[in-house]
Amino acid sequence: MSGWRRTLGAVLTGCLLICKGPAAGAEYPRLEPLPAPATVKPALAKLGWHLFFEPRLSGDGSRSCASCHLPSRGYADGQPLSRGYNGTEYFRNAPGLLSVRLKARLMWDGRLDGADLPTAVRDMVTEAHFMNADGRLIQERIRQIPELLALWRDAFGAQSQPYGPQLFVAIAEFLKTLDSGDTLVDRVLRGDKVTLPPAVREGMALFSGKGQCIRCHNGVLGSDGKAYRLGVPEHPAIAAEPLRMITLLRHHATMGVPNYMAERKDPGTYVVSKQAADRGRFVTPALRGLTHTGPYMHNGVLATLDDVVAFHDKGGGPGSELQPLGLTARERTALVAFLRAWSAPLPAMSEPPAYDYWLTGAAR
Repeated sequence: MSGWRRTLGAVLTGCLLICKGPAAGAEYPRLEPLPAPATVKPALAKLGWHLFFEPRLSGDGSRSCASCHLPSRGYADGQPLSRGYNGTEYFRNAPGLLSVRLKARLMWDGRLDGADLPTAVRDMVTEAHFMNADGRLIQERIRQIPELLALWRDAFGAQSQPYGPQLFVAIAEFLKTLDSGDTLVDRVLRGDKVTLPPAVREGMALFSGKGQCIRCHNGVLGSDGKAYRLGVPEHPAIAAEPLRMITLLRHHATMGVPNYMAERKDPGTYVVSKQAADRGRFVTPALRGLTHTGPYMHNGVLATLDDVVAFHDKGGGPGSELQPLGLTARERTALVAFLRAWSAPLPAMSEPPAYDYWLTGAAR
C-alpha cells in the first residue's frame, strides 16, 4: 500500500466512529450559523468561474464541472446516480457544492481533505470517469483562447502562461464563493430576535432532542464530517447497468481494494481504510441547501426529504448503527419543515460567454 493511502487510512480509521451519545454531563455539539464569507482573490475567482463552465476542460470538450454541478440544483445534478464521462457512468450521487469550503472531508468515502480544494478539483477534472482530461492539454487549450488567456494573466500576472496546477487553484477559488444563503434558522442561531413558523420551531427542537439528529448533523453545515453505517439499500442500477459496475470496479482497483473484482457493491469508506468495520459507512452529508440537492443518500436511493426522515425514524436499514426514533407523523412533518427552512433560495448564477479559439495561429 502506498504511503498516502496508509496515512489517509489511519486518519479515517480514527475519524470513522460509531455515532454515540456524549459522555455523562457533556453536551452534544450544536448547530452554528454561517461564518463570514471567505476572503477570495477576485481576479482568480473570476477566472475560476469561467473555467468551471468551460467544457474544454474535459478530454473531448463535451462536459464541464457544471455538467454534474448545476447552479439550479444547488450545484448537484438532480440525478440519483451521476453521469460519468462519455462511455462510462458513475455509481454515486453527485453532492452539492454549496459552502463546500467548510467541509472537513470530501467525497462520500471521505478520501479527500476538505482543506485542499485544488486537489479535489484536479481529481474531478483528470479522473477518467469524470472529465478525463490531461492538464497539459487543457493548459494549451486555454492559451489558444484569447479571452481566457487575458483572464489568466489578470489572475496570475501579465507574463504568465496557463499551467495545469494553477488551473485547479482558480476553480477552487471560485468554489469558495458558493456559500449557502442566510436563513431564519441562521438568525435564530446567531441569537437574533426572530420568530420561526410553528412547524419549523417544533422541528428544530426535535432535531436536537427526540430526533437525535444533532449527534451527527451539527456545526456550521449540519455535518460532523465523520462516517456512519445507516444500512442504505444498494441502488439497483449499479448491478443492472454494466457501465456503472465497470466504474465501481475500476474505483476499487484504483484504491487498492483487496480482491476488488469480488466487491460488487459500494463498501463506502472501507475502500480507504481497508478496515472491515468501515464497510457500508459513508460520510455524513451537509444539510444546508438540502431542498435543492435531492435525491438523497450516497446513491440517491431516497427520493424526498420525507423519505429520508422516515428512513431515519425506523432506524435505517440492515446493519444500521441508528436506533428507531418512534416519531409521530406530526413530528416527521415538523422535522422536514425544519430541514426545508435551512435551505435559502438559490442566487442566480449566470454562465460566462463561450469563447472561440485563436484562429490566426500567431504565437502569444
